[in-house]
Amino acid sequence: MNFWKYQGAGNDFIMVDQRTQTWIKREDTDKIAHYCNRRFGIGADGLILLQQLDGYDFEMVYFNADGRESSMCGNGGRCITAFAQQLGVFEEKCRFLAIDGPHEAFIQRVKDQPDAWVELKMVDVPQIERLDDHTFVLNTGSPHYIRFENSLENKNMVEEGRAIRYNDRFKKEGINVNLVAIGTDGLQIRTYERGVEDETLACGTGITAAALAHHVYAGSRAQKEEVAVRASGGNLSVRYQDLGNGRFSDIWLCGPATAVFEGFIP
Repeated sequence: MNFWKYQGAGNDFIMVDQRTQTWIKREDTDKIAHYCNRRFGIGADGLILLQQLDGYDFEMVYFNADGRESSMCGNGGRCITAFAQQLGVFEEKCRFLAIDGPHEAFIQRVKDQPDAWVELKMVDVPQIERLDDHTFVLNTGSPHYIRFENSLENKNMVEEGRAIRYNDRFKKEGINVNLVAIGTDGLQIRTYERGVEDETLACGTGITAAALAHHVYAGSRAQKEEVAVRASGGNLSVRYQDLGNGRFSDIWLCGPATAVFEGFIP
C-alpha cells in the first residue's frame, strides 16, 4: 500500500488513495491506529481516505489516531485538497463530500515550493451556546469547547483538556477543548483533540470555532470579517459572514498544506 504524509500547520495526516483499490476498510480500527502510532507505525494525528464518489470530485473519509472514523477535520480537509490536486483529480477548485456534508475548496501553489495555500469552505453554524462570560460551545463540523484566557503559556493543555473532555456532560461523545488568548495581531489557540487524546499543533475546526466564538465574545457588529489565528504549528485565518443571533455562513478556513513524504507499506 502506498501512502503519503501531509501536514497543515503541524496537524499531520496519512493519505491513502482508494479511488481504484480498497486498501483500508472503515472497520479496520486496529490497523489504522497502528499506522497512526508514532512509535510503531507511520505516525500521524489521523488517517484520510480519498475515494471516488459520483457527483463530487472525491470523498473524504477521516479517522482519528485511535482508528475510529470521526467528525470533520478542517486541516485534514485542506490537506486532502492538496493531495487530490497532486494526484490530478482537479486543477484549482474542487467539491468533495465529508462526513458533515459537501465542501468547496480553492488551492494556490507557489512555483518550486512544497506549500500549497488552501481555502476550505466549512459548514454553516446555526448556533453558539454561551456557558459563561468566557466560555462557548459550538459545532463547526466537529464539537468544540472554547474558553478565552489572558495567557496560554503556562497552561497544562492535556490536564485541562481531559478534565473537560471527560466531564459528565461531554464524556460520552467527547469534545475538542480549545483555550484562546487575544493578541494584537489576532488570536492564539491551543487545542486538546478527542480521538488523539492529546494536545495537537493545530485543529482546523477548532480554529474556525475560536474565530466565531471571538466574534460573539468581542461583541463585533461586522457582518463580514476575517480573523488571523496562530496555532502552535502555524498561522491560519478564518473569514465568515455573521447572520445574527449566533448564526454564521460563508465560513472559510485558510492556510498552508504541505506534502511531507511518500512511503510504502508491504
